[in-house]
Amino acid sequence: MGLTNSARLMPFSSFFRIAVIVLLSSPMIAFAQAQDRAVDLELVLAADGSGSIDDDELRLQRDGYGQAMMHPRVLEAIQFGPRGRIAVAYVEWGAPDSQHTIVDWTIISDRASAARFAQALVDAPRAAFGYNSISNALVYSADLIHSNDIASIRQIIDVSADAGNIGGIAIDLARDTVVQSGITINGLAIARGGGRPSGANRGYGTLENYFAQVVIGGAGAFVVVAGEELSFAEAVQRKLILEIASATPTGPARTLPAANPSAPGAPSFVAADWPASSVSIRRSRNRCSPFGRPLAVRGRAGTSRYPTTPGRHR
Repeated sequence: MGLTNSARLMPFSSFFRIAVIVLLSSPMIAFAQAQDRAVDLELVLAADGSGSIDDDELRLQRDGYGQAMMHPRVLEAIQFGPRGRIAVAYVEWGAPDSQHTIVDWTIISDRASAARFAQALVDAPRAAFGYNSISNALVYSADLIHSNDIASIRQIIDVSADAGNIGGIAIDLARDTVVQSGITINGLAIARGGGRPSGANRGYGTLENYFAQVVIGGAGAFVVVAGEELSFAEAVQRKLILEIASATPTGPARTLPAANPSAPGAPSFVAADWPASSVSIRRSRNRCSPFGRPLAVRGRAGTSRYPTTPGRHR
């Protein structure tokens, strides 16, 4: 007994309905997935893992970043943002050919996600070796930002070091290329022996000055010094709050008024720690290890010389 025309058309009709549903839902699925990867800030923590950082100090650095990321005030800063989440990657670097992603991009929105990031950080083995290519670390970190599938309007590289640049791409070329690509570079200077520079950073007076004049760049860029009073974790915590809570666009410096952290609508944790009148914060007590020193903040107007973009360095 043959099939009726209606019966013959049934499979096609069903297929057509399914195809229409798939075609209509695909953009919505893609949009939802894109929304899941949209954050307020993409942040690369580019930590010094060079030969001058021994294993105990490396552990203290990682512990400090992990503890800071889980701190309630840092989480409050994250959740205060329009999307309430940021994306963080952790890099350690050393010689010109030694840059390593220790923890890949992680979206942090609450204590649980921050704790997962912190645990991954302390569990990972040491990877970096040699001295002391800040410049190649900047290029590597910028590449991590530009090659990911995350969307944000602010991108920051937070680079730490206990000395100046040695080897690799010229530091000013690397800095200006990164800034021109839309990224702001902030610095964490790990001061040793009073913070006097040596070798590559000689002639700048202090490591803070070297960072301020040579390393950092972009709108709202600043350098924090881990010195003699605050623990490394406390210094990182305050630095993260500044970076996360800021509304300043990143990349080349723009002619915009400076953000006022005590303006109406600013979260209380920013206004309390960073009054509008504060340009630098310095405290001094008895000297201790480089991972328990006072905090100083110094800004630098970002500039760009529109250099040719260097290649990737892995």
